[in-house]
Amino acid sequence: MSQPTLLVLAAGIGSRYGGLKQMDPVGPSGETLMDYSIYDALRSGFGKLVFVIRRDIEEPFRKSIAARFEKRASVTCVFQELGNLPPGFSVPPGREKPWGTGQAILSAADAIAEPFGVINADDFYGARSFQILADHLRSGSPDFAMVAYVLRQTLSEHGSVARGVCMTNREGFLKGVTEIVGIEKDGDGAKYAGIGGTIYRLIGDAPVSLNLWGFTPALFGHLRTQFDQFLREHGQDERIEFYIPAAVNELIRAGRVRVKVLRTPDSWFGVTYREDRPRVMEGIRRLITRGDYPEKLWP
Repeated sequence: MSQPTLLVLAAGIGSRYGGLKQMDPVGPSGETLMDYSIYDALRSGFGKLVFVIRRDIEEPFRKSIAARFEKRASVTCVFQELGNLPPGFSVPPGREKPWGTGQAILSAADAIAEPFGVINADDFYGARSFQILADHLRSGSPDFAMVAYVLRQTLSEHGSVARGVCMTNREGFLKGVTEIVGIEKDGDGAKYAGIGGTIYRLIGDAPVSLNLWGFTPALFGHLRTQFDQFLREHGQDERIEFYIPAAVNELIRAGRVRVKVLRTPDSWFGVTYREDRPRVMEGIRRLITRGDYPEKLWP
């Protein structure tokens, strides 16, 4: 079985790196969250890195980021572009942003021919999460996969967050992901306000998705069909996006795929608010002290 590929969604990284949370150093030697994710992926057995970026930042991205990894793995950059649309479709007047994570993954179709994982560039997922996903991708299973985190370990002390709350069946496969915004800590669990201000509560152990997915190349054919349909229905909307959780939900409902939910014991780190950064740095320092990471990732 070939080594799986890691697809890193990094199109949100801009050319002025210093002011963007994706490139804020959180490690003692200037490491970013993405550095830790790639370090974990490589030691878990991922053999190739594919970065989805914007074409206008290709040169600085290759020099400042991709060059760190080129001696350790095969590195490819692909481009998510607003105007990269199927024949017969055009960009509506007023639209400035690309079409979302579904289009970002589809941008890598020509670069990936093996099972692959997908991550956000600005999240910390944990070493065991990558090992669990790599083991699934190397197993030869035709099933897709999603690594699920415990809700309480993904909340911020400094405000509300959006999370994909997962529903599973008895066999441990995903039934669907519901995107919920405005989730706040509430004791050992969480709460959010629904339509009309009604308060709903979530148990702290609820499984949530942080966009750590595992796919086979069969996904790309599904996404092409779905993206065409999305553009027919919403192609003139200036804001709506083609998100991968919604695309996966549709495939599950249609009975076209199964998605194995892989539970991880790891904690997720992310910088949703500027005030989150000290907590993330402290979490990284604890993991280094415990021996999970070296003081300097890339000697």
